[in-house]
Amino acid sequence: MVIWSQATKQGAIVGGQTSCKAPEIAAFEKHLPADVEIVSCHSLHGPNVDPRGQPLVVIRHRASQQSQDLVERILSCFGSKHVHLTAEEHDSITADTQAVTHAAFLSMGTAWEANNQFPWEINRYVGGIENVKINVTLRIYSNKWHVYAGLAILNPSAKKQIRQYAQSVTELFKLMLGGHREELSNRIRTAGAAVFNAERQHEDLLLRDEVLDRFSLGKVPSQKQPNNHLSLLAMVDCWWQLGIVPYDHMICSTPALQTGLGVQFNPRQQTLTGVVCQLFRLMLGVTEYLFRKPLLLEEVITTAIEDDTFRSDDLEFTFAARGWSDCVSFGDFSSYQDRFEQIQAYFAPRFPEATRVGNEMIKTILEKTEKHEGL
Repeated sequence: MVIWSQATKQGAIVGGQTSCKAPEIAAFEKHLPADVEIVSCHSLHGPNVDPRGQPLVVIRHRASQQSQDLVERILSCFGSKHVHLTAEEHDSITADTQAVTHAAFLSMGTAWEANNQFPWEINRYVGGIENVKINVTLRIYSNKWHVYAGLAILNPSAKKQIRQYAQSVTELFKLMLGGHREELSNRIRTAGAAVFNAERQHEDLLLRDEVLDRFSLGKVPSQKQPNNHLSLLAMVDCWWQLGIVPYDHMICSTPALQTGLGVQFNPRQQTLTGVVCQLFRLMLGVTEYLFRKPLLLEEVITTAIEDDTFRSDDLEFTFAARGWSDCVSFGDFSSYQDRFEQIQAYFAPRFPEATRVGNEMIKTILEKTEKHEGL
């Protein structure tokens, strides 16, 4: 930007396609001449995805309506659906939908590695919701560390969300350890009511049992081990504490990854947004599945108080959530890379199988959610 900004023609319109707008806009404002207009954008899909019908964010930061109209006419060749946001709104939405999701799955992997576990080899981590947790965690760790570090550390809205997630994990875990059933139950149910309000109870679930049980890296036991699902409870508690309604951010979903448009999904050819938006949809799906099944939610609360099977896992998970939050808060790319690559190396031998199963899982889930989202 420093090199070419002064060569920008007078009255030109400049924009960028980065997934985090705060540093992009700051660079534009610092280096571009005052007579240059700024209209930025961001395509919410991967490079090998047909852009037709996909969300394309258009940000008029410093420009006339006439200039914005010109940019939109140029961008219309993609056939995308234009969504108008400010740079701050864009970063807030991406933080709401992506930062906390990554923190949760990164922490799961960290906890399993700390306990020297390959979770698919343990009966209590096989089947149902566990399949999504394991497959998505391995999907994240099979990618490059900077894909997630940049979005978390460079997005000013992300630090707050990740810090709150770590706090929610810690506070819920303390309630479990203390045996405070009533306080834990009230807090969980209050959070669930705020995020999954009464109007949602009449809508179809994003995920169903027959989909969740299909994609396992291990043998599904005849009887599943109850889990307190601290990671998912904390996710909904975090959304509630921050006033986030995740359904409001389904703009971030990427419907063209569905086979209905004839697109072959390849995780290693996805951009940051293409990958992370799928993860958000999956996280929303599994938390909704848990909170909108009253008997399952009651089982989770009982397990959290009365069953200590997952205590060591939850302890490491709590440490992990706080550790990732510290990395992001300090803006420490080096520590982020070291933590990520250590765990990546631990799980690396299983990436090929996890990628194959994960691809099929995501394709099936995206097909199942098409009707729900009216795509």
